[in-house]
Amino acid sequence: MISEEEFLEMLDDIADEIPREFFQELNNGILLMLEAKLHPASDPWNPLWVLGQYRVSPTLGRSIHIYYGSFEKLYGNSDIEVLRKKVRHTVLHEFQHHLESLAGEHDLDLEDQRRMASYKRGDYFLNGRNRRRENI
Repeated sequence: MISEEEFLEMLDDIADEIPREFFQELNNGILLMLEAKLHPASDPWNPLWVLGQYRVSPTLGRSIHIYYGSFEKLYGNSDIEVLRKKVRHTVLHEFQHHLESLAGEHDLDLEDQRRMASYKRGDYFLNGRNRRRENI
């Protein structure tokens, strides 16, 4: 896995690709969180690591959290370009949450809920298609 400093540089490069207008009202910006974060509904036999999170706080405002430790657990041995692709996808996903929140939309929230329901059923996604995990 690349170092925290290299990861932060990668994150900064990705953020620089995003139009400045998308940062409107994202008053706390993109924050690099060093820990690995398990989803609260994670199955111990099939851990679900949180890679990114869009957060809205009445007191602290809006922010995007990116979890370095989760990326390390999932992609620690990956090629740098694979890692960059996964980080970019996560950042753009969280920005979509931000933009939808500003517009009063919730399409991505609903899609995330569908994916979580699929995870809880033991399904997984392969090449964009839903497949049932075999029980052995």
